[in-house]
Amino acid sequence: MSEVYTPPKHRLSAAAIVLNDRQELLLIKGPRRGWEMPGGQVEEGESLTDAAIRETKEESGVEIEIVQFCGVFQNVEASICNTLFLAKAVGGEMTTTAESLEVGFFPLREAMEMVTLGNFKERIELCLSEESQPFLREF
Repeated sequence: MSEVYTPPKHRLSAAAIVLNDRQELLLIKGPRRGWEMPGGQVEEGESLTDAAIRETKEESGVEIEIVQFCGVFQNVEASICNTLFLAKAVGGEMTTTAESLEVGFFPLREAMEMVTLGNFKERIELCLSEESQPFLREF
């Protein structure tokens, strides 16, 4: 008897750590998780970088250019891989959505105090520290 193929149940997401010309960090305030970097699930047939660009535009209105790949955070138990990119703002207009109740660029120190959820602060710190890259954090 042959076994039935079951596709994997992994989720893949892409997030961007976005800086403007004044080296301020783009944050969105989500309804569930508070202040965080923009990002979300990679769609079928979409590249990781395209997903980070699309999600940032959808959630903040800000258009970005990817500067570099930084690393991966993998939630092993939940089967989620989050890829992280450093990016710079290149256009667009800040806007809010159902996914982002507030949007803004903030000085780094202030931004780091605003981010309170889980390991999001560590993700931002690692993306801003070139000597830490590339990184892989499994938890």
